[in-house]
Amino acid sequence: MRILPPLLSLISLTVPLALAAAAEPARVAFLGGQTFVNHGLVGVGRIPAAQRDRFGETFGSFSAFAFQPGTWRRERDGSYRGILFGQPDRGYNGAGTTNYIPRFNRLAVTFRPAPAGASSQDQVLLELVDSVRYTEADGRPFTSLDPVSAGTGSRPGFPALPQAFNGRLSLDAEGIVVNSDGSLWVSDEYGPYVFRFSAEGRLLSALRPPEALIPKRGGADSFASNNPGTGQPVPSPADPVTGRQNNQGLEGLALSPDGKTLFTLLQSATRQDGGTGGSGPRRHTRLLSYDVTGAEPRLTGHHVLALPTFLVGTATRVAAQSEIFALNNHQILVLARDGNGRGLANPVSAYRSILVYDLRGATNLVGTPYETAGTPVAPGGNLVAGIVPASSTVLVDLNEAGQLARFGLNNGPVDNANTLSEKWEALALVPALDPAAPDDWFLFVGNDNDFITTAGFQDGGAYAERFDNDNMVLVYRLSLPTRLANSSSRGTAGVGEAAHIHGFVVTGARPRPVLIRAVGPSLAAYGVAGALADPQLAVHDAAGRRVALNDNWTEADAPALRVAATRAGAFPLTEGSRDAAVIAQLDPGAYTVTASAATGAGGLVLVEVYELP
Repeated sequence: MRILPPLLSLISLTVPLALAAAAEPARVAFLGGQTFVNHGLVGVGRIPAAQRDRFGETFGSFSAFAFQPGTWRRERDGSYRGILFGQPDRGYNGAGTTNYIPRFNRLAVTFRPAPAGASSQDQVLLELVDSVRYTEADGRPFTSLDPVSAGTGSRPGFPALPQAFNGRLSLDAEGIVVNSDGSLWVSDEYGPYVFRFSAEGRLLSALRPPEALIPKRGGADSFASNNPGTGQPVPSPADPVTGRQNNQGLEGLALSPDGKTLFTLLQSATRQDGGTGGSGPRRHTRLLSYDVTGAEPRLTGHHVLALPTFLVGTATRVAAQSEIFALNNHQILVLARDGNGRGLANPVSAYRSILVYDLRGATNLVGTPYETAGTPVAPGGNLVAGIVPASSTVLVDLNEAGQLARFGLNNGPVDNANTLSEKWEALALVPALDPAAPDDWFLFVGNDNDFITTAGFQDGGAYAERFDNDNMVLVYRLSLPTRLANSSSRGTAGVGEAAHIHGFVVTGARPRPVLIRAVGPSLAAYGVAGALADPQLAVHDAAGRRVALNDNWTEADAPALRVAATRAGAFPLTEGSRDAAVIAQLDPGAYTVTASAATGAGGLVLVEVYELP
């Protein structure tokens, strides 16, 4: 009998809290003349390792996750809610890969930040809403089995695809992006490809990267990763000659906030660029950027990222990346780590960090011979002179002992339920919706527990590991200068020349829907004193023409404004308040918002501009 659990089983560990609940100083990073601030760990959540999904199989954790656009909101009690799409990878691998069907899970998230730390790990609660399997357009399910070494899957209108011995298309799902229309982008370890699926999980298209990334044996496509299923042969040679290394495919996937640019990052260097394994010179990996505004994605960027290095004794090691998140069209967060953690021979991780990379100034390889396998960017691991990689800086150190201890966690040397697991592979960023700190964001970081549990079930059979490796989520609070999904400013506004003025630019080639707000009265609910009692706003274009005007938002189209705020991730305005808000369809160009007092005395006002998804 198939078990369909309606809810995730929630667990809350109560742990000894380290001395100190006092807040530690913020960590500050600098890159490209900009300042990034890490305010520290503010929450933890868990799902038990034995949890089942809606198909009755082991839940399998987070190889990637992403919040559904428009679902993130702040409640009156200071908590937050949203819908999270969590994606496991290719299932439990004992003696090899299995016929596990790749899928994603929808989860309802409730988050209550604990900035000073806590003796429990229940600040993030996750409730299973649904599980959806990936299939071809005709309903045939994908498989997690290793693709065959020789031969590929052929489907009309698609490039050559990874296919297993049973005739199913193979998918080792890694990155996930949820589009505003409900469709999904999913990056793959085998191809390495990027697939697009419908909201129901049906295959729509496949994006094949430049030939430099495609694994080749004997001069032909060979998607096998040397993890054959039971009774299947190993590939020969074991490693590809060129292209992505085994199990080092397109691990990172992200969409820019404006929805225009899709980024995908190879886990480590290609074979021809030194990608010879964990101890090899695999530092120089490839980031691809696609313009996804047209009918077909168009490759517009191909850059080298130098992965971070660390020492093990006197030996230099490379920390491969596990996930990315786009801050804008030229800066991304990258999660890079070593291979140590809970349940392994060495539970102490030497490197586990989130970095900011900036593509400005980096060499774009689109249209050059470096897109082919015959011209490596880093032969033997040494970057070719004249190729400039993206610049970077560390923003979050996941191993920082003081931060972990505030929630009873550790990075070894003990090995227990509070020791961080090896694989951290998921990133999601959502706004704090704090009027007092409009540039603050919450960064959710999730682990991949490799389906390790003492009570597992997959592909029709039970299995048991020697310990339970819980699913876990860490949440950090950040201040970011570069997130372009919205812009905001706070200041004092009065009448006439005492108005508060905020400028912004609409980019691109077509008009964009924009939500513009001048918030005063609603700030009181967030503890802001001296707010403007009755703000009004006016929007002017670069020629000085007024293009939008509003005094009280409830006298405009209040239902549409409520929906727009939810879609944009803005905090709700107080019902019946005199805040001002308007939705405008704006042509590309420069604009100014003038916020002033409609009546009465001046006061603090928050001006916000959101590009609507």
